[in-house]
Amino acid sequence: MTITKNYFSLSTSRLLLWIPTLLFLLSFFFFPLFKILVLTFNPATLTDPNNLRITQHAALFTFYQAILSTFLTFALGLPAAILFSKFDFRGKSLLRALTAVPFMLPTVVVAAAFNSLFSYKVTGSMLQVFNLQPETFNFLLILIAHTFYNTTIVIRIVGNALSRLDPSLEASARVLGADTFHVWKDVILPILRPSLLAAVLLVFMFDFTSFGVILLLGGSNFATLEVEIYIRALQLPNLNLAALLSAIQLIFTLIFSILYTRAINQVQTQTAPRFSASRSPKTIHERAFVFAFCVFLLAFFVLPLISLPIRSLTRLEADRGQRTEVQYGFTTDYYEELFINRRGSLFYVPPVQAAVNSLGFAGITVILSLALGFPAAYALAKPTRLEKFLDPFLMLPLGASAVMMGLGFILSFGRLIASPFFIPIAHTLIALPFVIRTLQPAFASIPERLRQAASTLGASPFRVWQTVDFPILARATLGAATFAFTVSLGEFGATLLITRPEYPTIPIAISRFLSQPGGINYGQAMAMATILMLLTTLSILLIEKLRFNNTGEL
Repeated sequence: MTITKNYFSLSTSRLLLWIPTLLFLLSFFFFPLFKILVLTFNPATLTDPNNLRITQHAALFTFYQAILSTFLTFALGLPAAILFSKFDFRGKSLLRALTAVPFMLPTVVVAAAFNSLFSYKVTGSMLQVFNLQPETFNFLLILIAHTFYNTTIVIRIVGNALSRLDPSLEASARVLGADTFHVWKDVILPILRPSLLAAVLLVFMFDFTSFGVILLLGGSNFATLEVEIYIRALQLPNLNLAALLSAIQLIFTLIFSILYTRAINQVQTQTAPRFSASRSPKTIHERAFVFAFCVFLLAFFVLPLISLPIRSLTRLEADRGQRTEVQYGFTTDYYEELFINRRGSLFYVPPVQAAVNSLGFAGITVILSLALGFPAAYALAKPTRLEKFLDPFLMLPLGASAVMMGLGFILSFGRLIASPFFIPIAHTLIALPFVIRTLQPAFASIPERLRQAASTLGASPFRVWQTVDFPILARATLGAATFAFTVSLGEFGATLLITRPEYPTIPIAISRFLSQPGGINYGQAMAMATILMLLTTLSILLIEKLRFNNTGEL
């Protein structure tokens, strides 16, 4: 009887840990998702031929651009993975880190970087030289931008698998008379198959759900599922169609997520000790490959990033309505304009206020994410049957697009979303899984024997937490907070649907400036994107600094 009571008491206490997180997810994720599904399976939605036609077109184009983007990403990523895993050269660590920076940058910054790199004059010249239509050029720009921030996935997953290959396998194959082609075909590729599949699925999933890059570089002419949801929710209101598109997008994303989980599990079961297979290039062909590919990677990843600050400090065109002679060259006007309401509008929100809004929303997101993530991570550190059942539900927001979340908020809360508080709530939904996954290993690494020893020596529960738990959790908590802060700063999809004009964030301000004509507007977009890139980069550096501690990887 006593054992039963203790078990019941333990189960009740563990369930209490889950109540805040579950209530949050039920209110702001599952309820909006339910509203979307109800509207999706409305007979009026499924029987409208126009809805079905638009859905088919959007789905086909989404697959088309995702397949092409994935192909280009692997065309660059596979040689890069071979470069980093097989060869040693000066600056290798720095170049490898450089390839990872775009993946952490907000998509708005990536889009602005390519927009600044291919200015109007450069674009016009390229259209004439290559005889391209503007839409074709914009489509190519979207594919290149996807390659820009997804290449690091291939480098990390496939490169790590290559570094774990036993060099004796290749040596044995060559002794038996196999040439390079047959070594790769019969020895290396079969071993790499799970890693290649995992990388393909993850890259494809990111390309499939791309929104900010496509909207800002291509506009509504390139109507993927994500872009079409946004159009039908705000620009050409048709909530039934938007709900149908969201449901289809969610189904495909969940399928890809399940397939990726299975593939990455196969990769982890093949985990083996790393071999010191990398070496300095010896032959002329190897040296030429290393040199040429390093130069290409350096140019490909550096040029878009440095073009933003350079363009934000350079005047290349006249502002709208300006008739006087333009002073070309260096200028700080675009940064100074961030503080000026030049038109004297009562409804104007200075760009610097957008930065303040973003920092405020990010701060609230950090507080909410940690408050909800701590109890859930603590429970998951020593999972029971309850935790194993609830764990997959915590990850479901990762399978839903931010645009779909914004649509769910519109359907569920109506006019209530006029409150700016819904913005950090949406950001928290996106950041919470990352926070929990960052905190969970730290909680699991706390030695229970140390806590028991401290209690035996007379330490109070607070003293135990202060002397045992806190030193272990501090770095993980700071890392989780930085993740949440970075996610909130760069979030664009959900914010675009639910934000009010008087509460813009930095990504929303960048989008508005890019959509307006005139040199001043364009320059301010570049200045805001530069500020966001710097804030994000600082956060990335902090995360990397905290990435390893005495308990392992965060």
